[in-house]
Amino acid sequence: MTDVGAAKRFYGAVFGWQFEDYGPAYASFHDGRLAGGFTQTDAVRRGGPLVVIFSTDLAATEQAVRAAGGAIVRETFSFPGGRRFHFADPSGNELAV
Repeated sequence: MTDVGAAKRFYGAVFGWQFEDYGPAYASFHDGRLAGGFTQTDAVRRGGPLVVIFSTDLAATEQAVRAAGGAIVRETFSFPGGRRFHFADPSGNELAV
């Protein structure tokens, strides 16, 4: 993340995650099922593992990503596990739903 505050606003709006700050450059997140953390860095490197987040309403989640300022980088498509789309968060990290 290049901006932990922007990440908290984005992921809180899209997925309803709750956060706990551990200084200005790290925040943990949770939603009762999923937990993790954000560390601030100077730049985002692309090409790492693809995190795929499950949603019961793909269209509503895509709409929430757009409304929160995320960019759709790959429109919804079918794959052997179902359907998904890819998005970039405010820092440019690519994830899928």
